[in-house]
Amino acid sequence: MSKDFSNLREKEYPGRLIIIGRDLSDKNAIIVYAITGRSPSSQARKIDLTTEGAWVKPTDEKILREGNRDLLIYPAILFGQSLAVSNGKQTKDIKYHLSSGLDPTDILSSALRHWEYEPDAPSFTPRISGCVLPDGRAALSIIKRAEDGSSSKQYFNVLMRPGEGKMISTYSGENRDPLPSFRGEPEDVKLTHDSAEKTAKTVYSALMPQKRDHDFRVAVVCVFSGEQSESDFNISVINRSEIIKNE
Repeated sequence: MSKDFSNLREKEYPGRLIIIGRDLSDKNAIIVYAITGRSPSSQARKIDLTTEGAWVKPTDEKILREGNRDLLIYPAILFGQSLAVSNGKQTKDIKYHLSSGLDPTDILSSALRHWEYEPDAPSFTPRISGCVLPDGRAALSIIKRAEDGSSSKQYFNVLMRPGEGKMISTYSGENRDPLPSFRGEPEDVKLTHDSAEKTAKTVYSALMPQKRDHDFRVAVVCVFSGEQSESDFNISVINRSEIIKNE
């Protein structure tokens, strides 16, 4: 089991990442969504909170116009009795299927049946997604490009244990072109903090690059979801654009 996100620290460029798990008290499900970006359009984003969820939005419309708006603006996490998370607009489809009564991997399979990897050659960014149900069951998925150009879809049940989580990212962590997709099963992480703020800060710190001139961090959002009510959330957001602005 990795301690303090040491496996994340080793990734120079993970792209986007999702962490799902439970806190040490076993009272809260945890979802973390983080963004790193290399291009100006990817960097020109932030995470905004609404009553509906956490949305990825532009910080600079002019720079954002140079990228693909369809891939750069989306709901990262949608709130409710169940939680949906992804790196794209597929979050809405996952949210729609959460009331189906299916197993979490079946929910993701149904919600993502028409989705493919992102059409951003040459990287062909994978679509990563997840969900957490009210009874504590959870799952992660990844859709990536196969060698023949088709979409390879994988689904993973997440065993929710106190203080433990699973992490999946779009890329393997090597900063080269084309960017290599995430490989294997979701990685183990420890979730030792008792608040969304502390967890978000730890993840943001783990994403700090060894080379300070290659700081790809964009934003981190962490949600602690209790089981008492649909609105029982502890949420923290870190936007690098706001940190830079206030320096």
